[in-house]
Amino acid sequence: MSDLLANLNPEQLAAVTLPPQHALILAGAGSGKTRVLTTRIAWLISTGQVSPHGVLAVTFTNKASKEMLARLSSMLPINTRGMWIGTFHGLCNRLLRAHFRDAGLPALFQILDSSDQLSAIKRLLKNLNVDDEKFPPRELASFINAHKEQGIRAAQAEAYDEYTSRRVGLYAEYEAQCQREGVVDFAELLLRSYELLQRNEPLRRHYQERFRHILVDEFQDTNRLQYAWLKLLAGRDGAVHTPNGACLFAVGDDDQSIYAFRGAEVGNMRDLEREFKVENVIRLEQNYRSHGNILDAANALIKNNRGRLGKNLWTDAGAGESIRVFEGFSDIDEARFVVDEARELVRDGFVRTQIALLYRSNAQSRVLEHQLFTAGVPYRVYGGLRFFDRQEIKHALAYLRLIGNPDDDTAFSRVVNFPTRGIGSRSIEALQEAAHRNNSSLYNAAASLAGKAGTAVGGFIRLIETLRTETENLPLPEVIDHLIEKSGLRQHYLGEKEGRERLENLDELINAATNFLQEESDTLANPAEANPLASFLSHASLEAGEHQAGEGQEAVQLMTVHAAKGLEFDVVFITGLEQGLFPHDNAAQERDGLEEERRLMYVAVTRARKRLYLSHAQTRMLHGQTRFCVPSSFLEELPEELLRRVNRAPAYTATAPSRTATPAASSGQTSANGLRIGQNVEHAKFGLGVIVSAEGRGAEARVQVNFGAHGMKWLALEYAKLTPV
Repeated sequence: MSDLLANLNPEQLAAVTLPPQHALILAGAGSGKTRVLTTRIAWLISTGQVSPHGVLAVTFTNKASKEMLARLSSMLPINTRGMWIGTFHGLCNRLLRAHFRDAGLPALFQILDSSDQLSAIKRLLKNLNVDDEKFPPRELASFINAHKEQGIRAAQAEAYDEYTSRRVGLYAEYEAQCQREGVVDFAELLLRSYELLQRNEPLRRHYQERFRHILVDEFQDTNRLQYAWLKLLAGRDGAVHTPNGACLFAVGDDDQSIYAFRGAEVGNMRDLEREFKVENVIRLEQNYRSHGNILDAANALIKNNRGRLGKNLWTDAGAGESIRVFEGFSDIDEARFVVDEARELVRDGFVRTQIALLYRSNAQSRVLEHQLFTAGVPYRVYGGLRFFDRQEIKHALAYLRLIGNPDDDTAFSRVVNFPTRGIGSRSIEALQEAAHRNNSSLYNAAASLAGKAGTAVGGFIRLIETLRTETENLPLPEVIDHLIEKSGLRQHYLGEKEGRERLENLDELINAATNFLQEESDTLANPAEANPLASFLSHASLEAGEHQAGEGQEAVQLMTVHAAKGLEFDVVFITGLEQGLFPHDNAAQERDGLEEERRLMYVAVTRARKRLYLSHAQTRMLHGQTRFCVPSSFLEELPEELLRRVNRAPAYTATAPSRTATPAASSGQTSANGLRIGQNVEHAKFGLGVIVSAEGRGAEARVQVNFGAHGMKWLALEYAKLTPV
C-alpha cells in the first residue's frame, strides 16, 4: 500500500484517498492527472472498497484507456481484461452488444465511421433524388450528429424554416435507413445507449448497482449527451434518482477546454459541482512539466478569462529561461528565424523530436514546411497531412496540370467529377475504353463519347478549355485564384463543415505561387526561357516528396495547437501570433469565442518544458497580397519581465508603408552600420550588389541594394548578412 501512494504530493494523495463521495479534481497541465486517476482505481481495489468489475472509467482516446489498463496491470496483480475502462464510444458499443435485442439492433450490427456515414448519406440523397448541392452531404452529416449529441431525435427536432424542415425530414429518412440496414454511426452509439438505459428500468438499476465508482478523464471535453449518460449511470438523472448511486470522480481542467466546435460544454464542470453537491473540489496545481517562467506566463494569460473555477500552476523546478519573442518583417522572415533557431537547437544537443512548431491554422504550415524543405531539415506533420498532400491542394494542382497538359490522365481522373458534375463511374469506364481503343489520352477520347456520358464529359472539356483561354496571359497567382473560383472548388468547400480550413489552404496555395515567383525571379525573368506554371508544378511535386521523415527518423514536429493537446516538448515555437490569426477571426463571431482562443493559447504555452518561443510578423501574405498585421492581444497579456525580445523588425508605420519613415542618406554618407551609399556588398543568395539607398538607424536600419539580375532589394541590416567588397 505504501508503494502505491509513494511520491504523491499532498493534493494528489488527498484526491487518490478520498472517501466514497462525488469529487471534482481540477488538474492543471502537467500536474499528473493520469497518475491520480489510475492510482485512485488501484487504491479503491487494493483496499477492498470495490471489485475490479465495480469500476467504470471513461477516457477520451483509446490510447489513454490502453495506457490506464497497462498502468493498472503493473500496480495490481489482477486481470484487467474484463474491466470497463474505455472511451464513451467503446463502452457504449460494449453495452449495446450485450443488450442488442433491448436496444432494437441486430446481433452483428455494424458501426459506420465518418467516411462510411458520409457514403450512406450520399446514397440516401441519390435514392430520394435530392440535390446534393442544395443539401451538401457533409453539412447534413454535421446537422444529424449535432442533434444526436444533444439527445434529439428527428421526431423531436425543431424547424423554424422550410430548409431546416427539409433537413429534419432527411434526418428521419437517414434514421430509417440505418435501422433497416442494421448500422449505427458514432453519435448513435451514445444516443442509443442512453435511450436504452433511460427506458429500461431493470437494466438501468443493474448497472447502477454494479458500478459503484465512475471515474472520468478530461471531463471538460464532455458534451451534453455524455454528461447525461454519466448522470444516468450514477443515479442522478432528474426524476430518475438512486439514493445510493455511484460515486462520480471527475478529473478535468476548465482552462484546457478547447473543443467547443465539437460540442464540448465547459459548463458541465459547474453543473457537476452543483447537481452532485460536490464537497471536494481538489486542485492539482503543482506542475511537473514546465519551468517557472512558462507557468507564470500561462497563469497571467488565463486569469483574463471570466468564470474560471480557478487554479494557479507552480513548480519547484526553478524559473528557467526567459520566453523568447521574435518579430519578423514578413511571414517568410518569421519562418526563416524559426527554422534557423531549430537547427541551432539541434546543434546544441536538443533532439529534433522534442522541438514542436505550433500554429493556429493548418494553412500556416505551408511557409514553415517550405523553409524546412529549403534548409534540408526532416519534419513530420503530426495528426495531419503535409501542405501539398492535402486533398484540396491536390485538386487545385490537378486543374493546373490539365491547363498545362490536357493529356495528363492522372490529373484528369482526379477532377473530372470533382466538384460533382454528374459524371458517374459508367461514364468514366466508357471514356477509359474509348481511350484504350483509340490509344489516346482520356481528354482526347472524350470527343468519341456519345449520349449522356458524352454530354457530361464534354462539359468538363469545355471548362478546361475555357480556363486555359481565360488564364493565358495572367500571372501565376491570378491563374490559381481564377481556377479555384471557376472550377467550383471554392463554392464546393463553402458548403462543407471543415470548408473554411480547406479554403484557407487554397488561399495559401496562391501565396505559395506568389512567393515562388519572388524567390525564382532570376530563372523566370524571361518567359521565353521558362514556363512559370510548369516550374511551379515541379516545385510542388518536389516539395511534396522530399524531406519527409522516414519511420523512426528524428524529425521536427509540426502541428496545430488543437493537435498538440496532451503532448509535451522540450522546445515549443508558437507562430503567427497576430490579431485575426491567433486569436482567430472566427472568435469575434462566437459567444465566448475570445475566451476559447485564450484557452487554446494556454494549452499551447503549457506544452513547453524548457524553452518557449513566441513569434509574429509585421506582414503576411494573404490571397497573394501583402497584409499588414497587428501583434496578438495575447502578447500584451504576458508580463514583460518574463519575455526576452530576440529582435525587433524594422517598423512600418500605418500611414506610410512605403518606406518613408526616415529620409534616405545622401550619396557617400556613412550609415550607423558602417555601410555607405555606392558601396559594393555581397549577399549569400543574391550575390554582388551596390547600395543605392539607406534609411533608419540602429535596429531599424535598412538599405536598398541593386543586385543586377536579381533586381532591387530592401534588406534589414539587423539580420541581412552583407559583406563589404
